Amino acid sequence: MSLRLGHVPTIVVSSPQAAELFLKTHDTIFAGRPKLQFSKYMTYGTTGLGLTEYGPDWRNVRKICTLQLLTASKIESFAPMRKAEVGSLVQSLKNAAVAHEVVDLSRKVCDLIEETSCRMIFGRSRDDRFDLKAIIEETFRLAGAFNLADYVPYLGALDLQGLTRRMKKASRALDIVLENIIKEHENIPSGQQDRQMDFIDTLLSLMNQPMNPHDEHAYILDRTKIKAITVDMISGAYDTSAATIEWTFSELLRHPRVVKQVQAELEHVVGMNRMVEETDLENLTYLDMVVKESLRLHPIGPLLVPHESMEDIELNGYYVPKKSRIIINFWAIGRDPYVWSNNVEEFYPERFINSNIDLKGRDFQLIPFGSGRRGCPGIHLGLTTVKYVLAQLLHCFHWDLPSGMLPNDLDMTEKFGLSMRRAEHLYAVPTYRLLN
Repeated sequence: MSLRLGHVPTIVVSSPQAAELFLKTHDTIFAGRPKLQFSKYMTYGTTGLGLTEYGPDWRNVRKICTLQLLTASKIESFAPMRKAEVGSLVQSLKNAAVAHEVVDLSRKVCDLIEETSCRMIFGRSRDDRFDLKAIIEETFRLAGAFNLADYVPYLGALDLQGLTRRMKKASRALDIVLENIIKEHENIPSGQQDRQMDFIDTLLSLMNQPMNPHDEHAYILDRTKIKAITVDMISGAYDTSAATIEWTFSELLRHPRVVKQVQAELEHVVGMNRMVEETDLENLTYLDMVVKESLRLHPIGPLLVPHESMEDIELNGYYVPKKSRIIINFWAIGRDPYVWSNNVEEFYPERFINSNIDLKGRDFQLIPFGSGRRGCPGIHLGLTTVKYVLAQLLHCFHWDLPSGMLPNDLDMTEKFGLSMRRAEHLYAVPTYRLLN
């Protein structure tokens, strides 16, 4: 579908075939990002990864993220931390189970993801001194807002929606927090230098060093760019994993048959005498199908981050001018009956049995993490976190809806933002089920 939003020619892509055309066949032409008000104010003038224009700087930032921050070995190095934090959550849920308490699962999961993200990125637990949570929540609200100035640029100076004022305020608050955290890392006593390196430590170790020492114009990572990359890491870690866990659990509570199947697999792979380890995840094939089905119905973002054409091109007889905005409607692709059959609205993980479809961006009917050059580099970390938390909570506990609520009574209303969250918190009653 082609339309004009303000001054911007816009193409909305709602089929896997069209998505492949833009994200694979002509990936180099459509790897650009539009200049948005949000990226101007909230990502340090597009010096990070997610919203930066395609070019040498972007390639260098992506190289830092993929080779320094998000490698398999780096992610694995934080496994003991994730195990400890998930273990603490399980213990709190055991206490709730003994007391027959109703648990706010949405809050529990959000707190867990926030804690693990803080420890991984900043090397510290959540700290109320910095009030980071409130700033991040406002950042997500601003990222998900429809901004008229992005489509009619001269309206930006008028700030009719008040978004520019809010972005300036949030960016100042965020910068103060990041500056304080960076200074703390720079002032770490020498006796503590051998502790595990978090993301900030890693970035500081690369600061002011040219990527190519033989090139006088080589990319240099400075303080501002460290902050921009950190914003990207926060955005990728905080809200998205929590939303996926929350929606998957919601669907599981509505489908007891699927829960029994997941728990049967866990009993077979893990046994009832111990908790799940991350090394068990590769053997949990049905859980993998459950997560795929959840992401199909409840994508992290219903619309992928917009792409922009970097030159004029003709596609299948249609002229696409330079600076056209490409919006991938993954929500529509995930509900296309021509792709997923007539039971498209049903939560049915078995549709992935004997299927080679994965989440890595190669199968365009299922691209919640994007695809091509602009695909999310944190997919491995995100899926590891989501599967580990789900597996642990389903293995350790039986779950019931509160107050005699029936599965079909569960409210599944969506709330749109940077990610698509539940409009209402998810509540459930746990019962401990392991033998130890």
